[in-house]
Amino acid sequence: MNGEADEASCRRLAEELGNRPVPEIIGFADRHAEALYRLDQEKFGVLPAVNMTDRIGSPSPQSADHFLYTRCAVVAAGRAAWEDVFFDVDKFVPFPSTQYDGEWLLHVPGQAYELATGQAWDRSTRYCFETFSNKDGWPHLQN
Repeated sequence: MNGEADEASCRRLAEELGNRPVPEIIGFADRHAEALYRLDQEKFGVLPAVNMTDRIGSPSPQSADHFLYTRCAVVAAGRAAWEDVFFDVDKFVPFPSTQYDGEWLLHVPGQAYELATGQAWDRSTRYCFETFSNKDGWPHLQN
């Protein structure tokens, strides 16, 4: 993917995965969901979006969707980048940006599965990767 989750690189990844056995596609989907889940933490989610401001010029907070796409961009940047952010939050800071939008990565498992089977993806992964699903990552939200 050359560190980017753009449409072309994600299409190539889906095509590569689509040529593999279904259990490998499912395994990819589970590992991808887990990587996103583990990044679902307040310390990353509260960082402002880079190069995005509100109407008075203040840094704009990340929306739940933007934070999900940002986490996808971190995963697309590679294992070393993903691991580094856990040890140094500042390594996460560049990712909440319009330059890094990893939304296309979310579609890879379904596209690969459809290429391999001719059927739509209708599976759940072991981890929910939606923003705020990692309760341990957002302790102040727990009741």
